[in-house]
Amino acid sequence: MNKSKPILNDKKYNKLIVVLSIVIPLAVAALFGIKIDVELPVFLPPIYASINALTALVLVLAFIAIQNKKIKRHERLMKFAIALSILFLVLYIAYHMTSDSTKFGGEGFVKYFYYFVLLTHIVMSVIVIPFVLITYVRAITNNIERHKKIARITFPLWLYVAITGVIVYIMISPYY
Repeated sequence: MNKSKPILNDKKYNKLIVVLSIVIPLAVAALFGIKIDVELPVFLPPIYASINALTALVLVLAFIAIQNKKIKRHERLMKFAIALSILFLVLYIAYHMTSDSTKFGGEGFVKYFYYFVLLTHIVMSVIVIPFVLITYVRAITNNIERHKKIARITFPLWLYVAITGVIVYIMISPYY
């Protein structure tokens, strides 16, 4: 642990974490019900799928950095992963507010596999929000031991969401 920085109280962030963990999924769900008659200048799904892929890569690089005790590199990569996730969310919402949902056209086992991946991706994308926020707060408040404990849970959840986002895109892309 960095002894030059005192441990700050992370409890003051709890209300904000709870609010964001509830408001973000509810806002996304509500915005899905709003359709704007605007044609975007670019087709967003391959862009936000690429952002998911880049997020997965950044998460793995951040994990490698911390394993090698490269704390500043880890910190920069994690901030970049959070920024990528925010960008993904904005583009995802923009796409769904301006475009009709695409129906998956596969059949048989592939269809069941797709819906399993999609469902677990959606559920985990909601579940990971408070984990990311808590993990981040524990890092910025220098509560490193508690940060490490929750990061062991957050990392695989977040990585799963990023990777399955790419898988969902690849599987549905023939039906756009």
